[in-house]
Amino acid sequence: MERKAGILRPWTGALIVTLVAWFAFTLPDHPDAIGVSAFARLPLEWPLLMLVLLVVPNALRRPVGLLSALLLLLILFLKLADIGTQAAFQRPFNPYLDVKMLADGWNLMSGTIGTLAAMAGIVVVLLGLFLVLFLFLKAARWLADTPRPGRSWLVLGLTVLTVVGGLAVLFGTPRVEASMPSYLSNRLALVIRSVEDMHVFEADLAKGEGPRSGAGLFSRLENKDFVLIFVESYGRSAIEDPRYAATTLPRLKRVEAEIAGTGLASASAWVTSPTVGGLSWLAHGTLLSGLWIDSQARYDRLMISSQPSLNRLFAEAGWKSIAAMPAITMDWPESAYYGYDQVLAAADLDYRGKPFNWVTMPDQYTLAAFERLGRTPARSAGERVMAEVALISSHAPWTPVARLVDWDAVGDGSIFNAQAESGDPPSVVWADPERVRRQYIQTVDYALETLGSYMARFGKDTVFVILGDHQPAAIITGPNASRAVPIHVVSADRELVARFEREGFLSGMVPAGQTREWPMDGMRQVLIDLFSAR
Repeated sequence: MERKAGILRPWTGALIVTLVAWFAFTLPDHPDAIGVSAFARLPLEWPLLMLVLLVVPNALRRPVGLLSALLLLLILFLKLADIGTQAAFQRPFNPYLDVKMLADGWNLMSGTIGTLAAMAGIVVVLLGLFLVLFLFLKAARWLADTPRPGRSWLVLGLTVLTVVGGLAVLFGTPRVEASMPSYLSNRLALVIRSVEDMHVFEADLAKGEGPRSGAGLFSRLENKDFVLIFVESYGRSAIEDPRYAATTLPRLKRVEAEIAGTGLASASAWVTSPTVGGLSWLAHGTLLSGLWIDSQARYDRLMISSQPSLNRLFAEAGWKSIAAMPAITMDWPESAYYGYDQVLAAADLDYRGKPFNWVTMPDQYTLAAFERLGRTPARSAGERVMAEVALISSHAPWTPVARLVDWDAVGDGSIFNAQAESGDPPSVVWADPERVRRQYIQTVDYALETLGSYMARFGKDTVFVILGDHQPAAIITGPNASRAVPIHVVSADRELVARFEREGFLSGMVPAGQTREWPMDGMRQVLIDLFSAR
């Protein structure tokens, strides 16, 4: 029995090495490419790896086997990370920029499927990687112990396969490839470009963008408050994609009519967000700094720079700068960069209701609490307000869907408890992509309905700028969707709204397909110019 096992071990080792290597070399780096046909290819790296493990001298077997295993694990990690970042952000994984976001990924995953489930998933992945490493090292040792003459025949066969495969690659034969060198070199080049990009960004910071002081700015706003509202995942697809337009377009028309009934005019356009699928703070930083912030590295550098934020410029011009940030549940040192006079993070908003899964509180409560805790005290003290408000009800996992209640009944938020406990959990909703899409647009519809009601009720002597932070993930938009988001300007000052129309905005709450589109960093200067006398 022992002799039989000894005979089988080399071939078992060859099989395990083949399975692990074949999977690592052929696994696609994009979720849309995953399928049986993706693995029906001959990766030329596989016979080369087998040859190395077979012919390496005895003294080098352990280090070569370990290096081979670590290389395969690296490739697997990069490809799995690619699949995740492509699904969420529609771009490849960047080791230089994305490692810092692991904590944010944990927060989102634990908030969506629960802490225990998220932890169990991570443990399973880590155990799986450890098991792969252990099995590969064991199998490589068994393979290297292949006795003659089987060893000689195996080396000959692999050599012939490598030569023939190499010729097939040179002649462009389908299903035969050697893609790993270019895959890894492209990843290294991406890191190098990212480092170089930071040098470019340093130059942009040194040069500065726009005014350095708020003194004398924003005179067109006179005694008005300015409320800047970011709507989570409110992208161009919500308006133009046929799957969502039937919900969003009528809602925007109703909002337009509702606010017009209270004397408010509106105009709309598009802006291009620096991010997609998440990382909302990059969009906030881009609009408020006037610099293109499309990576965490750029954002981190901006936070310690002297580039004045739009909030700080307003504060220097005499407005009280307030932030209402219901998604901020931990320390937020970055708030120092923006120069807020008052920060209303999740705990400061005094919500006593139950959370909507990851979403800490519904948008209506955020706006009601901002009025009660931010604007009303400031107005009572004779202060003008510049506020940045982040609405998050349309953040994934898009369940449960909140509903508008009477503003006088909002109170401490406990009225929303029944809503927070309604509907199916994320695990059920996300099992059906079509349902995910339906609930996504329902949450956007809720956010827009809430905003219309809010502006009609609290819009006196106020200028609103409302925009999406980014498009949602590809599961909602499909691949290669525009990165544009809608932007709306709302005010009772019709001449001020007309200024935006003369710049390219379209009258009303619905931007058309050909309406002008600005890069989001450029919108800061547009706001400064149109809010200031010329």
